[in-house]
Amino acid sequence: MLDVTVIEDAEAAAVSLDPIRARLLAELAAGPASAAMLAGKVGLPRQKVNYHLKTLERHGLVELAGERRKGNVTERLMRATAASYVISPLALAAVQPDPDRFRDQLSARWLLALGARLVRDVGTLITGATKARKRLATYALDGEVTFASAAERAAFIEELTAGVGALISKYHDGDATGGRPHRIVVAVHPTVRPETAAAPVVADGADPVAGPGTVTAVTGPGNEDPAGPETIR
Repeated sequence: MLDVTVIEDAEAAAVSLDPIRARLLAELAAGPASAAMLAGKVGLPRQKVNYHLKTLERHGLVELAGERRKGNVTERLMRATAASYVISPLALAAVQPDPDRFRDQLSARWLLALGARLVRDVGTLITGATKARKRLATYALDGEVTFASAAERAAFIEELTAGVGALISKYHDGDATGGRPHRIVVAVHPTVRPETAAAPVVADGADPVAGPGTVTAVTGPGNEDPAGPETIR
């Protein structure tokens, strides 16, 4: 079982979003089970559960883990193919966000578009790495910082931009023979707390409160060559 799988197919995404099938995926992520074992947990007849399992199996979301005899019946034990799933923007290819349509570093919506592209590209690279049986060279940094004021946050972002820009200028070599482009994404946004998750929406560019913020930096191969992931050395 994989830790996470990215769903790129629109039909598979629709199947996974069905409440009953999502519940079955959660049960099967915890361990293999048969339709009869799952029926009591989800409150459906075994035949109905079996129908849902076959649909999930057809789209690669569950797989056969083994079989066992129970009386005169052979039960199929199924398991989820991953512990968790992420739906790629490719599942909605015609309307997926495109960060190249506009570039506004202070726009939350542009940040969301960058995040969607990150999920899409890394999902594609993972698929290519799995087929090639290679490990994918990526790096991610996740941290949290509390700013005393909006001015402090602005100063932090100015230094962050200058520092990352200097590193890119230092190491970028567009003429390197056999060089592999990598995409770097750095994001800063307020940290979501359970008690503030339902807070009023604030428009782009507004400054609601100077408080805890999340800083995320992600580096990975560029999406120019999704079928050829490189190996971590």
